[in-house]
Amino acid sequence: MKRTIYDEDHEAFRQSVKEFLDREVVPHLEEHLSAKGLPRELWLAAGKAGLHGLHVPEQYGGAEAGDYRFVAVLTEELAKVNMTLPSCFGIHGDIVAPYLVELTTDEQKQRWLPGFCSGEIVTAIGMTEPSGGSDLAALKTTAVRDGDDWVLNGSKTFITNGYSADLVVIAARTSPEKKAKGITLFGVETDKPGFSRGRKLDKVGQEESDTAELFMEDVRVSSADVIGEVDQGFIHMMTWLPQERLGSAVTNLAHARQILDETLAYTKERKAFGQPVGAFQHNKFLLADLFTRVEVTQAYVDQCVLAHNDGDLTAIDAAKAKWWTAQVQNDVLDHCVQLHGGYGFMNEYRVARAWRDARVTKIWAGSNEIMKELIGRDLGL
Repeated sequence: MKRTIYDEDHEAFRQSVKEFLDREVVPHLEEHLSAKGLPRELWLAAGKAGLHGLHVPEQYGGAEAGDYRFVAVLTEELAKVNMTLPSCFGIHGDIVAPYLVELTTDEQKQRWLPGFCSGEIVTAIGMTEPSGGSDLAALKTTAVRDGDDWVLNGSKTFITNGYSADLVVIAARTSPEKKAKGITLFGVETDKPGFSRGRKLDKVGQEESDTAELFMEDVRVSSADVIGEVDQGFIHMMTWLPQERLGSAVTNLAHARQILDETLAYTKERKAFGQPVGAFQHNKFLLADLFTRVEVTQAYVDQCVLAHNDGDLTAIDAAKAKWWTAQVQNDVLDHCVQLHGGYGFMNEYRVARAWRDARVTKIWAGSNEIMKELIGRDLGL
């Protein structure tokens, strides 16, 4: 079914993103895999191409697109290459960006946003903790006021861009007695004394993403590093979680569709018992099922993108999109591996890496079980 949410400007932007990826990324994929991270040169090149600052006002070097559909186009094209690019660039340009644009002071914007847009400042967000998982209200990292300063102690884990980030938005408990209502966000520059990183975490997939543990031991920041209002951090995080989950949904589906298209081509070429693998009735019916599932899901995700563009996307609809696309993605890719036979288990085939890279989507941005819990509560259960 023809998609109707994009116009000529969006498609022109899509073409420019494709050209950038073909020139700057695709020839170097194996290098990124070996290095277990994206080189700073790529971040700078993406900044020069205007890919980091779609949410950022022009006065700070951004594109100020004012239209989430441009972000969705970028996310789709990144996901077609692999899951790592929308993960790393998405954390920076789509998830951290609203905090730095909407909640910061003029001084903070001047200090952080130009480098954010150019790729000279790589960012991460420090929410998840070793003991907390999806429970953001159970943070143990603390920030204690000391005159005009704050002293941070604690740790974060599973932080995408954690190993290379120059600036991390850290969620810390500032008023323990207030529980979820006592959390504050801080912009922590990673060259601060007392800030350290663990090793790059050894993940099942997405090896190119430099995921790390972060540690803070008496890290001193000033009141000028507070992002948003003191003790309002949990509310700030809840405000932007729907956009994070929508971004996940867009990524999940675009990634699955790309590998499904490649699998269809493979089943037309690969022969067994004298005929194409796809011609067997079981496989024909299976592919019919998978394509239908992906296209029906696409219609819902597109409506979510339009709703978010109009400011109408609810947290519950975003939760539905997140968990459903993650499930569809993993189901589709599992079948794609099977349709490739033994070759589907070989790392030299994109389907194998895609299958491995996608498994985390049912866990991050709030696990699928948490999404269903939120939906169930909304149903009055």
